[in-house]
Amino acid sequence: MKSHPLRPSAWIFDLDGTLVDTVETRIAAWLRTFEEFGIPANRDQVARLIGSDGRRLARVVAEAAGQASDSQREEDIDRRAGENFSALNLDPRVLPGATELLNALDEHRQRWAIATSSRREQVGASVQALRLSRPALIIDGSNVEHAKPAPDLLLLAARELDIGPSHGCYVGDAVWDMRAAVTAGMPVIGVVSGSATAAELMEAGALFTVDDLTQLVPLVTMISPPAPGPA
Repeated sequence: MKSHPLRPSAWIFDLDGTLVDTVETRIAAWLRTFEEFGIPANRDQVARLIGSDGRRLARVVAEAAGQASDSQREEDIDRRAGENFSALNLDPRVLPGATELLNALDEHRQRWAIATSSRREQVGASVQALRLSRPALIIDGSNVEHAKPAPDLLLLAARELDIGPSHGCYVGDAVWDMRAAVTAGMPVIGVVSGSATAAELMEAGALFTVDDLTQLVPLVTMISPPAPGPA
C-alpha cells in the first residue's frame, strides 16, 4: 500500500470479490443463466463485467451475441442469475483481512457500510459468512434504479451514513467500483482480489491498490484511537 493522506469519515465496501471470495461463483451463475436463455457467452467476457449492474451485464452479453434485448428480458436474466448464484453460493469464503478490517473499524468507532450491485435476496449467505458482531448497513441493487458503474449505490450509502461523498472512501475489486466512485466524487481503493488487475483498477481511478484487505488495517488504526474500555 502506498502512503496516502486518506482520512475518511466513513468507509463503504463492495461485497463480492472484496469481502467474500464469490467472483468465480458469480461467473458460474451467469454462464449457467446465459446457457438457459440460449445466449452464447464465455468466461472471460462475463468476468470483465462482474460487479456491474446485472441488467446491464445481461444486455451487453446478449447484444454481443447478436440477440435483441429489452428491459423485461434483461430483468428476467438478471433475476435468474441471482437465483443460480444463491443455489451455488452455499459456503462462501471470507477474503483475507475482511474480518480484521471490519472489526478494526468497529473498535475505532469508524462508520462503514456495504454497497453492492447484488439484489437483497442474493447477499444473505455472503454477509452471514462475515460473522459480523452487529447488523451491517447494506445498500444493494434493489435500492437504486441503476447499480454500478452508476454512482447511485455509493451516493445513497453516503446519505445513509450522513456524509458527503468526498468524505467517504469506497473499497472494491472491480473497474466498475472504481468508475462508480469516481463519478460519485468519492475516493476509492482497489483491492486485487477479484477479476481486475492492479493496473486496471488504477486506470479506472483507484487512489492506490492493495493485495488484500489486511493491508488496510493499519490505515484504520492510524485514523483514530481505539474506543475506550470500561472504567
